[in-house]
Amino acid sequence: MRTGLSPGRDERGHPLPGPDISFDLTGCVVTPRQENPGVGSPEQQGRDTVIKGWTVYAPAGSDVRTTDRVVIRGQACEVTGEPGNWGRSPFSGTRGVVQFAADRVTG
Repeated sequence: MRTGLSPGRDERGHPLPGPDISFDLTGCVVTPRQENPGVGSPEQQGRDTVIKGWTVYAPAGSDVRTTDRVVIRGQACEVTGEPGNWGRSPFSGTRGVVQFAADRVTG
């Protein structure tokens, strides 16, 4: 789900969300990102891996923005940070993927 096309920026330069527009973004590769407690910390001992969010590799040209929300495997997530565009391959000239982090919405 997308929060919408950003109509501009606030006084701090952050994107302002627009109206909700839902669409399917197909052809993505989604990999889990785990939360890494410090080595030897009490949180690490006797715990299973905790999934913090996902790293998403979307097809070239995908329009993903920092104000977007996505649903991954039934979980509502927010795009974290600025999506990265891998640019063009110097070998083939083909466009690379758009990579972004998506964290679960809690609270």
